[in-house]
Order: sequence, then structure tokens, then C-alpha cells
Amino acid sequence: MSEVQQSETTLRDKVLEAIKNVYDPEIPVDIYELGLIYEINIHPVNSVYILMTLTSPNCPAAETIPAEVEENIKKIEGVNDVNVEITFDPPYSQDMMSEAAKLELGFL
Repeated sequence: MSEVQQSETTLRDKVLEAIKNVYDPEIPVDIYELGLIYEINIHPVNSVYILMTLTSPNCPAAETIPAEVEENIKKIEGVNDVNVEITFDPPYSQDMMSEAAKLELGFL
């Protein structure tokens, strides 16, 4: 693994950790395990792009969750820019949850 790949892997791991510290206020599972994160891309010069969704377009936390994701990622040393984009395509469904989230919420 080259040094560039090594640093990208490390940064991606830190971004993932930052995302896993964000919770939907109504659900005791982090947004990554809920399946709300569709893409995590690290672009040159440590610019981070996140494509995510919400549990519904009317989600009460529609303003706070993306802002918290951006804020947490910006705290990571070396990150230059963060772009969090919201999409509802494909629409969120409970099938997107990890096994751990389904277990936590009693769906398994």
C-alpha cells in the first residue's frame, strides 16, 4: 500500500468514526448502522464528500443530523473541506440497517 493510500485509508477510518458518533435523536443507533450513509468519498487534498439520506423527508432532525455530520468530520485533523449532500433516491427503508442496528431495535 502506498503512502497516499495509507493516509486515505486512515482518513476514511477517522471519517467513519466521526459519522458513527452521530445519532438520530429518536433512535438509539448511530446513523451509519441505520444505513443513512450512502457514500463516503475522500478527494485529493483531504476533501470529504458524504452522500446520505434521512429516515424520512419530514425527519424532525433534517437540519441537525447533516450539520452534526459535517461538524464532526471538520474536527478531524487534516480535513480541508466537507460536503454533505442529502438525497432521497433511493428512499430509505429498514432493509438498509445493519444486522447490529436491527438487533438493537428488536427487528431480529
